[in-house]
Amino acid sequence: MSTVPPALAAAVGPLPEGVELPLPPAFDSVEEERRYRKEQLAAGFRIFGRFGFSEGVAGHITVRDPGDPNAFWVNPFGMSFGQIKASDLILVDHEGTVLEGRRPVNRAAFVIHSRVHAARPDAIAAAHSHSLHGKAFSSLGIPLDPITQDACAFFEDHGIYDDYRGVVNETEEGERVAKALGDHKAVILKNHGLLTVGHSVAEAVWWFVTMERSCQAQLLAMAAGTPQLIDRETALLTRGQVGGHLAGWFQARPLWDQITASDPDLFD
Repeated sequence: MSTVPPALAAAVGPLPEGVELPLPPAFDSVEEERRYRKEQLAAGFRIFGRFGFSEGVAGHITVRDPGDPNAFWVNPFGMSFGQIKASDLILVDHEGTVLEGRRPVNRAAFVIHSRVHAARPDAIAAAHSHSLHGKAFSSLGIPLDPITQDACAFFEDHGIYDDYRGVVNETEEGERVAKALGDHKAVILKNHGLLTVGHSVAEAVWWFVTMERSCQAQLLAMAAGTPQLIDRETALLTRGQVGGHLAGWFQARPLWDQITASDPDLFD
């Protein structure tokens, strides 16, 4: 039998001989990895658009440039998530200087993401938007509870930023957001929305999608009655099974397959 990575063993049964699961790719050059990250980022925006996570010009996903850890790729300001191509992406450094691209950058994207990337060298990608259930849940100022298997991915692994001061325009506030994130995979921005990070674009996007849905599930459960919590020991066990970096990357595969099949122009 082929070997199943330990991080996926809880979800995958024995593999037939010669069958291998898809895994994050390795690259022979910085240029090859840069192209891959940009294509993943464009696909991530298309997925956000498909889920209806856009709200006017708000929202941004970023990925660190593999050749310059102090620079990241981000969406052009004011461009629809559903139309973004890899060639449209903007490269900006941590000081806000546009290094490559033909359009301006959302200042809030720079302020938040530059501080998150600076504080978290392990965070290759970060995702934020004003999704409906995420911003509704954020107004409560409470953490996600372990009421479902999916929510357990965030059990004791997300922060709360509770100092909303309007549209984020100053790097000092970006630093406070990064501090609230800490070493977690996500942070709930009170009265604002959700932000997730990952070791890949796919992971960060998946955490955002499933956190948004977990917020929706908890809101529905609270409206219907009193949700019953999963006990701490089981919640931590489940987080170990579904909340790791490889599990996050792998969970995003069906979304990537669907969006790259339906939107091949994103690679342009």
